[in-house]
Amino acid sequence: MESLPSAREFKDELYRQYARIGKCLSSDKRLEILSLLSQGPKSVERLAQQSEMSVANVSRHLQILLDARLVKFHKQGTYVIYSLSSPEIADFLLALWRVSESQLAEITRIKEDFLQHSDDMQTLSLDEVMAKLEAGTIILLDVRPAGEYEEGHFPGAISVPIDEIDAYIQNLDPDVEVAAYCRGPYCVYSAEVVKKLQEKGFTAYRLAEEYRNGASMVK
Repeated sequence: MESLPSAREFKDELYRQYARIGKCLSSDKRLEILSLLSQGPKSVERLAQQSEMSVANVSRHLQILLDARLVKFHKQGTYVIYSLSSPEIADFLLALWRVSESQLAEITRIKEDFLQHSDDMQTLSLDEVMAKLEAGTIILLDVRPAGEYEEGHFPGAISVPIDEIDAYIQNLDPDVEVAAYCRGPYCVYSAEVVKKLQEKGFTAYRLAEEYRNGASMVK
């Protein structure tokens, strides 16, 4: 009869398995890939485009994430589409962002450095934007990639990916206020769009909540 493992052996093996996830998450690029996938399934090519990495590098990182069972994939025509293997992973990422921000002063400094030239950038809450939408006095722009908008978005939002914003502005009524939002707590798209709109003379705001996994999260 095979003997049962000792308590020490049990703990060693258990924490060894936990460490597999920790080792997998020790790459900033893999964390970014997971964050992108938390917005919805994406092809390797799309991940490469949005992360500004080569397809080869993204593929290597995805293989490591696959080995840790954090992502899964399926075939769609000639494309391989990746997604998070469980909704719990998105919750884990959000918890990681919150812990990191509360414990690492560098994160606050980095965010403040990015926004230091945007002191006049005002924000509106989701409730404030919804009230203005109902009154017809504001336009809400979802500046994420179109595929993420199709996965889910705030009611009344218009999809205008950041790389299409210049063309969109050409036909925009200068008397209408504009609010913009993007993804997750570290997405800078909305800040870039609001700054560009303000430079063009528009009254523009960042939405205080960001769209993530079908729900808002306070920034």
